[in-house]
Amino acid sequence: MKTLKYISGIYFCVLLLNSWGCKKIDDKFLQTTPETFYTVDNIFSTSQQVDQAVVAIYSILRDMWANPTEQNWTFVFRGNGTDMFDVPSIRRGNTFNNYGLINSNNSNFNSVFGAWYQIIAKANLAIYSAELPNISWASASEKAYTVAQARFFRAFAYRNLAELFGGVPIVTDITKEARYDYTRATRAEVYQFAIDELLAIENDLPDVTAQGGRLVKGAAQHNLCELYLALGTQLQANGDAGGASNAFTQSIAYANKVIDGGIYSLMTSRYGARKTESQGNVYWDLFQENSVNYQDGNKECIWAIQIDYTAYRAEDPRSKLPYSRTYGPVLRDGSPANLTGTGADVGGRGIAQVIPTMYTRDSIYGGVFADDMRNSDIVFRRNILGNVATSPYYQQPVPWSVLYDTKDHQSLNYPISCKIATDKYTGIADGENLSNLFRDDYFIRLPETILLRAEAKQRSGDKEGAAADVNLLRARANCSYLVTSADMDDQFSMILDERARELVYEECRWNTLLRMGGTIAADRIRKYAYWPEAAATLTFNYNLWPIPQLVIDANKDVKLDQNPGW
Repeated sequence: MKTLKYISGIYFCVLLLNSWGCKKIDDKFLQTTPETFYTVDNIFSTSQQVDQAVVAIYSILRDMWANPTEQNWTFVFRGNGTDMFDVPSIRRGNTFNNYGLINSNNSNFNSVFGAWYQIIAKANLAIYSAELPNISWASASEKAYTVAQARFFRAFAYRNLAELFGGVPIVTDITKEARYDYTRATRAEVYQFAIDELLAIENDLPDVTAQGGRLVKGAAQHNLCELYLALGTQLQANGDAGGASNAFTQSIAYANKVIDGGIYSLMTSRYGARKTESQGNVYWDLFQENSVNYQDGNKECIWAIQIDYTAYRAEDPRSKLPYSRTYGPVLRDGSPANLTGTGADVGGRGIAQVIPTMYTRDSIYGGVFADDMRNSDIVFRRNILGNVATSPYYQQPVPWSVLYDTKDHQSLNYPISCKIATDKYTGIADGENLSNLFRDDYFIRLPETILLRAEAKQRSGDKEGAAADVNLLRARANCSYLVTSADMDDQFSMILDERARELVYEECRWNTLLRMGGTIAADRIRKYAYWPEAAATLTFNYNLWPIPQLVIDANKDVKLDQNPGW
């Protein structure tokens, strides 16, 4: 099933060509007459090598989402510090909610900014190399698809940069010598550039592929939906009501292509590798091994990360989802009198690098919202049986009043999502230790497209249509309460709550909050952050991350303005 390989020799050569510099060594060592010298114009000799340069970008993105090396900046990019995620008591040093420490010099901003420009540089290299006269293509469609993937990645990077940092320099050429004179485009211009890129290649992407993980047309259309929504929101903030209205109309149109195009649909009945097991439900099925890809019969998977256990064992140690380790609770420390061990019964070998806030774990399921398949015990496990023989709750559910006895313990004890743990861990016989999942994972799943359309409808003044879209997901989740137009508040709390219920551990929450503009991000962080530092230190409003100070300082020939508030 997994044939999208993430390792290649050409990628190593590309890395060498993109190096910023090298250490000075003995000049005599360099006095030689090489038979050949690699440059960007001769390193590629076959179309397969150009394709491998594209595959290298898939690899970078896989690592940005799965975070197999547990980089703190990646946890931030994936949501740490938002209303949804924070850090436990044992990791207060990794907080991203203390605004006495967060400024434009914070390394997390520089790492995220640099990661997206690394992708842009590699996409530019692939696009340039595809046009080299010595490259022979099997067909025009083969070339078109390779270039389309590279241009998608470039657009995807700029969409992320604009949502997080606002206007940034648009770079479309290979940089062959150092430059210090980049200028910032506006946020709207960056969104428009990404839109134009995707419009240009939309029809060069296939509807479906035989190979899981490769880009398809639906991925471009989903991103066009989000980009037009983001552009409209920015134009609205700029006072351009007409331009905003047109952008929202286009956002809805591209969402319709995905939602109503006949390729994708919400899964409403049991399917996949474990569909016959009585304990599960259709939402649980979505997160089981061999059930994630569209090719597995999953009609709501638009684009998926590819994880391969065989490759992990043989050649690719990053081919894993370390979710049980990084996102899992530490019940053995949070309630040692009642719970111990690192077994499947306690969610694997959790070390809680990042934790769900009380908003994510409990508040969104309060009152009429409790009755929800996504809040069922098989999906979001709250019945955790005591496994310490001396505990009064031995082989019985430990009450949450006990697990939440102190704020420190509460930070280590929380419900276990089926997205981060399993009852059937792969690799135990080979010595694996319940840290990792070896299933594929989602970049884009249809429910996010539906929620983007709901937001575009609401921003267009159609609250009834927005509620109807939210209810598509609530009906699938067998919720007894369906929302109405009266629930669709002007701060988009209902849409944000539904995103949290549907897309926890999937969406990049910072992108969502900052894209929405206004004071939404700051207000929600102050309200929902787990630790009190956020409310105490977040004394200003912002809806963009700062341009990293290192970037501003390095661009010495042209002044790059800093974002407001920083």
